[in-house]
Amino acid sequence: MPSAIVREKYRDLSGDELLDRAYQLGAKFEEHSCSCSQSVVAAVHELLTIDDIVVKIATSLCGGTAIQGLGTCGALAGGIIILDYFFGRPVEKVSYTEFIKENVEPLFNYHHVPPMQLVDKFVAKHGTFTCVQIQRKLYGRTYCFTDEDDLVKFEDIGSHSDPTKCMDVVGSASQWVIEILLDRGVIT
Repeated sequence: MPSAIVREKYRDLSGDELLDRAYQLGAKFEEHSCSCSQSVVAAVHELLTIDDIVVKIATSLCGGTAIQGLGTCGALAGGIIILDYFFGRPVEKVSYTEFIKENVEPLFNYHHVPPMQLVDKFVAKHGTFTCVQIQRKLYGRTYCFTDEDDLVKFEDIGSHSDPTKCMDVVGSASQWVIEILLDRGVIT
């Protein structure tokens, strides 16, 4: 039975059921909300007791960063926000007055760092973690989200209605975040 961090209505789920639910929620949030970053965060927020503001913070990381399509996949960015919520460097370890080596070294120890685990899962499945390359893989071309005609075409090809497209990217990312949290003992 999952720990108290899991919202009460989901505590009866096994770890595998929680992973399945994370995937389903991520895909459904993407279908109905059209923000890959926010949809991953919202899916995890639905399952776990995390601050509401974290969902808002993920808003503009969608569409390859601020809907430019050129940066990190928003689903990855949203997942990293969640992982940093649990594993990120706390504010007391950040200084504007002095360099403290012990506070900086963990930033560069990438081996087994949770966000790097998520990046590795993206690369294993998609061959990349950028929005533009994932678009090429899923759709055979890229779309400019700031161009109205391209945005209409993007929607018309099923970007938010075909469960094998963006919905799958977001569902997978949501599931992987929960998997990492389970593996690292945040959810027990």
